[in-house]
Amino acid sequence: GATMLSTRDNFLYHEMMSHPVLFSHANPKRVIIIGGGDCGTLREVLRHPSVEKATQIDIDEMVTRYSEKYFPELCESNGDSRAELLFEDGVQYMRDCEDGSVDVIIVDSTDPVGPAEGLFKADFFRDCHRVLAEGGIIVQQSESPLLHSDTIIKDLHANMREAGFTTTQTLPFPQPVYPSGWWSCTLAGKNTDVSEFRETDAIGKGFDTRYYSAAIHKGALVMPPFMEKAIKG
Repeated sequence: GATMLSTRDNFLYHEMMSHPVLFSHANPKRVIIIGGGDCGTLREVLRHPSVEKATQIDIDEMVTRYSEKYFPELCESNGDSRAELLFEDGVQYMRDCEDGSVDVIIVDSTDPVGPAEGLFKADFFRDCHRVLAEGGIIVQQSESPLLHSDTIIKDLHANMREAGFTTTQTLPFPQPVYPSGWWSCTLAGKNTDVSEFRETDAIGKGFDTRYYSAAIHKGALVMPPFMEKAIKG
C-alpha cells in the first residue's frame, strides 16, 4: 500500500492545504472540507478565528476512527463547536449544497483513482463554483509537480477554468512520504485573484505553524519554469 500519513511530516501537507487558501480569501467564515478524514486539515482550518463553521465530509468513517486512535493530535479540534463531521460521498454532497453558501472549499482527497476520481472532474468543480459565494476559493491537493505537472496538474487547471473559475494557482511544497518527496495544492478563485493573499494578516496570524508563513506563501506562488511550461504550455 501507499503511505498516506506520518507523525514526522504531516504538518507540511495540512498547513499548506489550509492556510494559503484561508489567507487568500477576504474573510473566510464557512468552510467545507471534502475528504480529510485524518482531521489534520480540519484542525488547521479551525485555528482561524474568522471561521464560523467547518464541515468535513469523508466517505470512509474508519479513516477518522483510526486517526482518533493513532494520531490523536490531529483530532484535537473534532469537538470544537464550529466543527461538523459527516461520512458520505463528497461529490453528491456538493451536488446537494445550496448556491452561494460557502466561502472556501478544501478538497483533501486521495489520488484521482477509484472513489476520488470524480473530485478532479469539471462537473464536480461546476458544483463547487455554484456553491461558493462571490469571491470564494477552492483548493485541491494536486499530486507531485515532478511527476504530474503535464498531466494531472495541467488537467486540473483546465477543468477548474472550464467550470467557471477565473484564476488558478498551484503551490508546491515538500512532502517526504509521498512519491518524489514533493507535492502541491492548486487554488481556483470565483472572480478573485488567488495569486494574492492577506500578507499582513498572515504575518500577524496569532497562532503557531511549523512550515507555513507569509514568506513561504509568497515563495510558493512562484512556480519553477518547468512547472509553468508544463501547465501553461
